[in-house]
Amino acid sequence: MKKNRQAIHPLLFKTLLFLGFAIAFTTNAIAYNEKNTKKAECEAPSQFTFSWALSDNCDFKPRGGSSKGVKNILDKKVHPGWLSLQEKGLSSFEKDRRAILAMAGPYRVSFDFLETVGYVPGFTPEKPYQSWGTEYIYVAQDTGKYISLQHIMVMLFKSEDGTISAPMVMKHWRQDWEYQKNTNFVYVGHQQWDKKKFKRQDVKGTWSQAVYHVDDSPRYESLGKWQHNTNFSSWISGQTSRPLPRRESSVRNDYHILSGTNRHTILPNGWVQEEENLKLVLAPNGNIAAELPYLAKELGMARYERIVEHDFTSGDEYWKKSSAFWADVRLVWKDLIAKNDSLTVKRMVNKTPMFMPFFSKAQAIVDGEQYDSASGRERIKLMLKPFIEAN
Repeated sequence: MKKNRQAIHPLLFKTLLFLGFAIAFTTNAIAYNEKNTKKAECEAPSQFTFSWALSDNCDFKPRGGSSKGVKNILDKKVHPGWLSLQEKGLSSFEKDRRAILAMAGPYRVSFDFLETVGYVPGFTPEKPYQSWGTEYIYVAQDTGKYISLQHIMVMLFKSEDGTISAPMVMKHWRQDWEYQKNTNFVYVGHQQWDKKKFKRQDVKGTWSQAVYHVDDSPRYESLGKWQHNTNFSSWISGQTSRPLPRRESSVRNDYHILSGTNRHTILPNGWVQEEENLKLVLAPNGNIAAELPYLAKELGMARYERIVEHDFTSGDEYWKKSSAFWADVRLVWKDLIAKNDSLTVKRMVNKTPMFMPFFSKAQAIVDGEQYDSASGRERIKLMLKPFIEAN
């Protein structure tokens, strides 16, 4: 079993590199930091809407995942989650719940991010980011007023000679939804999260969405309300501060916070996540920089389209075997957040990224290692200790 785990780790790293989560970046990072070549005329026009068509920057090819996957078959049927949402006589609360639950299921996902506005003199937009994935979203927990959705990627890569790789399975991000939650754990910059409390009247009718990293550490949280229309339902957050995502933090350090809104829209064939972000610069003390605090504006789009005939068996197996461990990771984090008004969370200690010990432990359990919840929670606390400081 030990040999199998050692063989799996390079595959995990390959997936992480492709998705932009790995610490070491590919030659794209080098090219990204090099000075763009200027030409009077570009050999080909810019490829995308909002992509600075009149700029003399000819090196605007998107960075991100360059691997190719197998052809996906879109589900032509209206999915059950959407049909459930359309039932007559539902209360507003039940409609909200069903909209959240409708995000579960099998998807192909495309990720697109593009800087559209610059706020500093001499601004030069950076390359757009594009990537893709195939993932299943599981309902990890549903207690009525609390719903946890876990994203698990199951990737099949296609090589130049047409051969298909074995499935690569990776625990992706998690989103937790809670009705009328009166505290949020919000990002304030420089790897610090603070507890923010709300008055009862301020959370009436709202749902909090909390998003977590692949290792279940906090990322961002915000309140918003669902709005239900005839052929779509949408939730939009308030202004939300977020740490740099891996697609950015792995290649740049010229700003510190993404501050923006996040909209989830449920559709008959899947759902869409839209982001409108300001790239914000902070002073060392954590305050907004006095001069030129805003670097640029970014638009982002993630399309989750339901698919059929993609084999998610390996993802099902991974989640079934490791879910007890990850449930305990969630419980340990929940306790930490409940007991502390402020935490600093380091993403790397002694050149070890935070996710790695957790991924390794989960894989060991999937490979057959016995797991005991009581001792497991104590070990999880020890695994977290080097990465966390109470403020």
